[in-house]
Amino acid sequence: MSTGELLNIEPLELKFPFELKKQISCSLQLANKTDNYVAFKVKTTNPKKYCVRPNTGVVLPRSACDVIVTMQAQKEAPPDMQCRDKFLLQSVVASSGATAKDITAEMFNKEAGHVVEECKLKVIYLSPPQPPSPVPEGSEEGGSPRGSVSDNGNLSGSESVSVSISFFLFFIFL
Repeated sequence: MSTGELLNIEPLELKFPFELKKQISCSLQLANKTDNYVAFKVKTTNPKKYCVRPNTGVVLPRSACDVIVTMQAQKEAPPDMQCRDKFLLQSVVASSGATAKDITAEMFNKEAGHVVEECKLKVIYLSPPQPPSPVPEGSEEGGSPRGSVSDNGNLSGSESVSVSISFFLFFIFL
């Protein structure tokens, strides 16, 4: 949780279970700790990659607001599943009764003397769950199947199945 005086922000790390070609969302909760209206604005280092809704808003006194951050579908995985993207959540005291349409860029301008609280949020990619191995228990993974020939010269078990399939495929392609 953030240590800001205006808002509690949960979580401080945006965790996305990374999957190729899949849009993924996570949620932020902003809780107003004050008796004032608090305006907020969310910025990111990579605006084309993420959609933030709402990206600006007002949190009423002693209440909370959910913000949804959606990562667009990615075509390739980053090296080592590391992400350098960051978010900046800015918050300021707003006038009583303020609404989202009252928010201006000027409110968040520190050079103009406005007191702006800032909280940096990191992005973390989580590896997707790995499917179970298709190799049955007790078999040697990565090894080639070994044929065994009985005393009468016949193949046994799965070897005869693979020979039958090979024989069948041979005739299909003739």
